[in-house]
Amino acid sequence: MGNLLKVLPMAVVMVAGPQIVSAILLATSVQALRDSAAFLGGATLATTIGVTAVNLLSSSASTSTKGARSDVIDYGIILLLLILMFLVFRKRRDTRPPRWMSKLQSASRKFSFSLGFLLFLGMPSDIVSMMTVGAYFAHHGSPWWHVLPFVLLTVLLAGTPAIILLLLGERANVILPRMRDWVDKNSWIVNEIVIGFFLVITISGLENG
Repeated sequence: MGNLLKVLPMAVVMVAGPQIVSAILLATSVQALRDSAAFLGGATLATTIGVTAVNLLSSSASTSTKGARSDVIDYGIILLLLILMFLVFRKRRDTRPPRWMSKLQSASRKFSFSLGFLLFLGMPSDIVSMMTVGAYFAHHGSPWWHVLPFVLLTVLLAGTPAIILLLLGERANVILPRMRDWVDKNSWIVNEIVIGFFLVITISGLENG
């Protein structure tokens, strides 16, 4: 269970960026709840597939190379985290919204689902995050079901705009744009802190081992 708690903060990295901005825009769209639900469905499927695939592949690789130095995988995770930190830092000033974001105010259910799926399975930062989490679980012998709380927290964070809409109604139209502006300016800092936290944990485990 301890390994699960250490990994859960990485869900923040999965969401911070275009993912949460898209969720905010969908929560202020014409069919807000419908589109948000479709978006979260795509995000759930993508994250589950991504982390599970890496976890199974890493578990298989660990079994086939039994007897080799176990800290090799830890070094690989550290490398992935450093790559992720670089990707986040490089994108820190890029706050220009992609062209497809202009379609979100009138998105269809299919578009919203596809967007959630592709964003969470195709963004470089999310790919590296899922590789890191999946490999970490496999290396530390965590059961597969530990993937599920990570997926659940990722989806819950992505669903925050929809939750705000449900709780506050019309007042959400004031809060969500402010939330989007804050994310545009500060999400990279939050990401770097979370990644740095997990990096320290991984290095500490390597030294203690």
